[in-house]
This record gives sequence, structure tokens and C-alpha cells, in this order.
Amino acid sequence: MKEKYGSNIYSPFNSGSYAKNTAINTKFDFDLVSPFKRNAFGSNGTLKEMYEDVFDFLYEKYKNDAEVKKQKVSIGLEFYTDKDGDQIKVDVVPGREFNQDQYLSDENLNLYVYYKYGNFDAGSERIKTNIKAQISNIKDRATNEKDSIRKIIRLLKVWKSNKGTYPTKSFFLELITIKAFDNCEINGNLWERLKTILEYIRDNVTNESFNLKDPGNSSNDLTSTLTTSERQQLSDDMKNMLKRIEENDENIKTYFPENTKFIDEDSNKNGNRTSGIMPVPPPKLNFG
Repeated sequence: MKEKYGSNIYSPFNSGSYAKNTAINTKFDFDLVSPFKRNAFGSNGTLKEMYEDVFDFLYEKYKNDAEVKKQKVSIGLEFYTDKDGDQIKVDVVPGREFNQDQYLSDENLNLYVYYKYGNFDAGSERIKTNIKAQISNIKDRATNEKDSIRKIIRLLKVWKSNKGTYPTKSFFLELITIKAFDNCEINGNLWERLKTILEYIRDNVTNESFNLKDPGNSSNDLTSTLTTSERQQLSDDMKNMLKRIEENDENIKTYFPENTKFIDEDSNKNGNRTSGIMPVPPPKLNFG
């Protein structure tokens, strides 16, 4: 990206789970934000022109190595499966500073919506945010309260990854986990803490008054990235998960499957396999 756009682009940076310390070992994704200067595509250039130009460049560069596709606010590169059966995915998010040479002082960006993103219509150029502030918010909380927040965020991401294509973004799950910690009494072993989070999502996400403020722009409500039906789906999924685990402890292994290819530091000490981050026995065996 730097080679292609030269002085018209600031240094691209990692904005995903690796930057936030919430990565899981069941999915290999990398999120890259590419901040462009205001006049990178001409003084009257649009966010759509920025988005389309980045897509065209990435498509020509990687079309023989990956499937390159337009996504809601990013360009996705799904590299073909390697000899070990693993697949790397990179999401490139092009953003543009508000005013020429302003980014270095405020780090704010405008994003383009390629197609409908929750309540944001296709072609919308009104997503204004500070992605570095988003990273700091998640990373600081996940690091300082790693025994609770980070593990639960990772477990929710394992669940989401196991479902395949799903409308709720990981960023949404990260923020709603933090909000639950701020609004609930969360204690007990890991299963009991996770159960409280699942119940909080189930009971609150469909409420009309519920909101999730974007740490990068308090004017953005992340609930607007989901439609009403998608919020209902998330609530129903939490309800069904809790019900099935209540009926049979073994069902927890279905929702948080073990990845036998990796052993994390904690599991290595105990000789246990991991489920994204840790061993996942049934709740009655003191989950966590």
C-alpha cells in the first residue's frame, strides 16, 4: 500500500484482534487500516473513489493468490488454503482524514460504506471514527482485566467463528462485553462470568434504548451496524445457547469447540488442549 500510494497515504496499521490482545487461534484474520490524505484522489475526490481505487489495486495485485472481494467497509482478501489446511484472511479498511494533513494531530477518519451495513445505507460516507481510539479502549480493558474481559471476548469470538458467516462483528462483541462488565455484577468461575455476559446480551441487545457508543466517536452508536432482525437473531442465539447448555453441560463443547492444533501458555503448563484460549470442560467440572 505504501509503495502504491506513496506520499498520499499515512502508515497503514493493524486494527484487529492482534492489536487489541483478543486474538484467537481458531481463525487467522488480520485487519489493516489504510489512512489516506484528504486530497489523495484529487481535491474533489470522493470516498467511493478511494474505496474503488484500493479495491482495483488489491485485486490486480493478489487475484492469483486470493479471492478479493468488496465488503461492507473493507476489502477482503481470502488467501487460498495452504498445505496445512489453514487460510489467512486480510481485511483492508481504507479511510480518509477529515482535512488535508489533519490526521497526524487527531487520527480521525471517514469510511465508505460499500453496501448496507446495519442501518447505514450503501454509498454512505458518514461513518466518522477514530480507529486508534477504538483499539486503545479494547486493549486497555482487555489487558488490565485480562482474567475476565479478554477471556470472555475470546470465547465469544470462538463462538462467532464456529458459526461461519455471521452479521455481528467482533468489535460489537468486544464492546458489549465491556458494557456488561460495567453494568453487571460479574464474579464466580469463568463459566459463571461468561453466563452473565450471555444473559446480558440476550436481555438487552433488542431493547430500543440500548446503545453501544463508539470509543472513536461518541456520536456513533454501534447498534446501528445491526438491523433490528440481526439484533433479534443475536438475542435468540444467546437464549438458545444458554438453554442448550442448561439442558446438557456437554453442549458447551459445541459452542466453544476445541482447537487441538494449538496449546496456549496456560494450557501448556497444565498439559491441556485449548478452545481458542483455554480448556473448556463442562460447567459442572468448574469451567475455567
